[in-house]
Amino acid sequence: MKFYICMMFSFYLFGFSLMFMNMGLNFINLNMIYIMEWEIISLNSMSVSMLLYLDWIALLFMGVVLLISSSVIFYSWSYMGADFNISRFILLVLLFVFSMMMMIVSPNLISILLGWDGLGLVSFCLVIYYQNSKSFNSGMLTVMSNRVGDVMLLMSIAWMLNYGSWNFLMYLDLFKNDKEMFIIGALIIMAAMTKSAQIPFSSWLPAAMAAPTPVSALVHSSTLVTAGVYLLIRFSELINSSFLSEVLLMVACLTMFMSGVAANFEFDLKKIIALSTLSQLGLMMSILGLGMKNLTFFHLLSHALFKSMLFMCAGLVIHNMKNIQDIRFMGNMIKFMPLVCINLNIGNLALCGFPFLAGFYSKDLILEKCLMVNLNWLIFFFFFFSTGLTVSYSVRLMYFNMLSDMNFYSLYLYNDNDNLMISSIMLMMILSVLGGSGLMWILFFNVNLIYLIGIFQYLILSVLLMGIIMGLMIFFYLSSLNYNNLVKFMYFVGKMWFLIDLSTIMISRLFLFVGVKLNKFNEYGWLEKLGGQGMYNLFMNYNFVMKSMNINFIKNYLISFFFWFMLILLISMKSF
Repeated sequence: MKFYICMMFSFYLFGFSLMFMNMGLNFINLNMIYIMEWEIISLNSMSVSMLLYLDWIALLFMGVVLLISSSVIFYSWSYMGADFNISRFILLVLLFVFSMMMMIVSPNLISILLGWDGLGLVSFCLVIYYQNSKSFNSGMLTVMSNRVGDVMLLMSIAWMLNYGSWNFLMYLDLFKNDKEMFIIGALIIMAAMTKSAQIPFSSWLPAAMAAPTPVSALVHSSTLVTAGVYLLIRFSELINSSFLSEVLLMVACLTMFMSGVAANFEFDLKKIIALSTLSQLGLMMSILGLGMKNLTFFHLLSHALFKSMLFMCAGLVIHNMKNIQDIRFMGNMIKFMPLVCINLNIGNLALCGFPFLAGFYSKDLILEKCLMVNLNWLIFFFFFFSTGLTVSYSVRLMYFNMLSDMNFYSLYLYNDNDNLMISSIMLMMILSVLGGSGLMWILFFNVNLIYLIGIFQYLILSVLLMGIIMGLMIFFYLSSLNYNNLVKFMYFVGKMWFLIDLSTIMISRLFLFVGVKLNKFNEYGWLEKLGGQGMYNLFMNYNFVMKSMNINFIKNYLISFFFWFMLILLISMKSF
C-alpha cells in the first residue's frame, strides 16, 4: 500500500513538472507575467493577502524542481526500502519541496521567509534522520549557519517597513536610485551567502552529507543550496546598482577556488560531489556579480540536471559497497557495475563541460563571456583555474572508480539491476545529455555573436586539457609520496582553509571552556559542599547520631541517670 502511495506522489510531481514547464514555455513565447492575490483575512480596514508571482523564471525552475523531486521519490522507495520509517521520510521530502515552491512563487519578503525558514527546518530534520551523534552535529551546524541568513532576512523585512510594503518587485526601479536600499542589498546578499554556503559559511555544506543520499540528490541540485542564488536573481537589479556586486564576485570566486582545491584532496565520494556543488554555486554567484542574470539561471537549471544524477549514482555505489564511501576502496567497478559507472561518468563529463552535454552549453558560454568582459587578472585566474580544478577532481574520481585496482573485501556482491533506482538514474541521464541544448534553445533564442581572437579561441579547450593532466598528476604524485610529508597541507586543504574549525570549535571553545571550569569549581566544588551534597552529608551525620542514640537508648538513659545522680550528690555534699 505504501509503495502505491509513493508512486502516486512521484507521478503527480512528474505531471505537475511537465505542466509548469509547458506554462513556462508559453510565458516566454508570449512575454507574460501573472500576479495572483489571495485575500486571507479582511477585518475592518485591515487586509492580509497572499501574493503569487508567476513568470517564466519561476515556472521553469518549479518544473525542474518537481521533475527532480519525482525522480528522487521514485528512487527513494528502493534506496530507503529497508527503513521502517520510510513514510515519514517521504513526507519530509514533500514538505521540503513545498517550502521551495513557496519561496519560488513569492514576491513578498514575508512569504519568502516562510519558505526560507521551512527549508532550513526540514533540512535539519533530514540531516539528523539517521539519529546518531555525527548526524546531529552536522544538523546543528547546518541549521545554525542557516539561522544567520534567517536573521538577515528578518532585518531586511524590518528595513522595508520604511517603504510601506514588503512586495519588493514593486520597488525594482527604486533599487537603482535609492541609496538607502544599499542596506537591504547587503542583508539579502548575506542571507543568500549563508543559504548557498559561500565563504565564510561554507563548512555546513559538506557536513550536510550526513543526510540520506536521496536527500543529497535533491538538496544539492535544485532546492536548499540554490535558494540563495534564486533570491539574488530576483534582487539582481539591487545588487548590480552598487559595489555589492564586486564584493559578491570576489567572495564567490574565492569559494569556487577553495572548494575546487579541497575536492582534489578529498576521499569521501559524497563530499567530493558536495564540494563540486559548492564550486558550481561559486560560479553562479560570480556570474551574478558580473550582472549576467539569465546566464546564471541557465547554469542553475543545467547544473541541477546532472548533479542529481551524480548523487543517485553515488548512492547506488555506496549501497553496493556496504555503506563505505571511501573512493580508495573502489576500483575497476566498470566490470561489475557497468550501467551505473557509465551514468556516473556521463554526469562527471557534463560537470567538466564535455562538448554537447548539459554542462557544456552553460559553462562554455560563461567562460566565453568572461573573456569578453573587462576582468582583472585575479578574477580571470580564479575563473579559469577553478574550471581546470573541476576537470581535475572529476578525472581523479573516474580513475579511482574505474581504472585503479579493486581494494574491497574478498567476498563481495555488486548488483546494479535495481529497476527503480536505474529508472530514475536513466531519466536524469537523458536530461543530462539533452537538457543543456534544449534550455539553450529556449532561453537564448536571439544569442549575440561571441567573437574571440588569437589565443582566446583555444584558451577554454587548453584549460580543460590542463585539468585532465593536473588530475592525473595529483593522483600519481600523491600516490608516490609519503603521506607524512603532505599531512599538514592536506589537513589545511581538507578542512576548507580551516573553515570547519572556525565554524565549530572556534565558536564553541570559549563556552565549553567556561562551562568546564564552572562545572569543576561550582557543581563539583563549592556548590557540592554547600549545596545538595553538603546538606545530604549533614543530615546523614545527624541521622547517624540519632540512630545510635535510639539504638542505645537504655544505656544512654542509665549513663545520663548516673551522671545526674553524681552531680546532685556532689552539690549536696558541698552544701554540707
